[in-house]
Amino acid sequence: MTACYLSVVIPAYNEERRLPDTLTAVAEYLSRQPYAWEIIVADDGSADATAAAAQKASGQNASIRALKLPHRGKGSAVKHGMLAAGGEFRFLCDADLSMPIEQLARLLPTVAPAKDIIIGSREAAGARRIGEPRRRWLMGRVFNGMTRLLAAPGIADTQCGFKVFSARAASVLFPLQTLDGFAFDAEILFLARRHGFAICEVGIDWHYRAESKVRPFRDGWRTLRDLLIIRWRWLTGRYQRAARLDRTP
Repeated sequence: MTACYLSVVIPAYNEERRLPDTLTAVAEYLSRQPYAWEIIVADDGSADATAAAAQKASGQNASIRALKLPHRGKGSAVKHGMLAAGGEFRFLCDADLSMPIEQLARLLPTVAPAKDIIIGSREAAGARRIGEPRRRWLMGRVFNGMTRLLAAPGIADTQCGFKVFSARAASVLFPLQTLDGFAFDAEILFLARRHGFAICEVGIDWHYRAESKVRPFRDGWRTLRDLLIIRWRWLTGRYQRAARLDRTP
């Protein structure tokens, strides 16, 4: 059996309209690559036909797997998808495919620096934001400013939904993840720094999608709350205790 080089983890919630085209595009791209791969669709308890679309794609392509999960949030779907993955590298990919899949090569070791976590960044050198309204960019900067202050200093774009993790980084970090919502990115990067994993950002082309599920005021307050929770859980030793338990035979 050929070892899996790349796992593509796609969290999805009510994505019945976009998911089939996304899976087709990703699978067609990967089929042209020289490595073994898999796609894992982590359905976050969708209320539409997302789960059926994922199951249909799985039935048509043995390299696509569908996870049907209870609705808890994007963070929960990502965690389950990453822990179910078997690839040497694990690519987190938003279902809207706002980064063209052809740019995945920029984030893999053959092109990107040899790091434990590679972030597809909308702020790094060479990045392009295409079609994004000014208000959406400003909202993102506010979110990122809070995240850099409280959890991930020095990272220009913590929230972009395209990231590559080494298998080692994923196996250490995702069992420690406690947040189910949008702030899971910040929690993972916070923990990555504490565990000494090397992180870098690589500029990508990013296309704005008007169907974004982010709501500025609601999600802004939730993000701030969750960032404070991350700090509190670290200060009170919750993550450290979980890490010790995870290493217990």
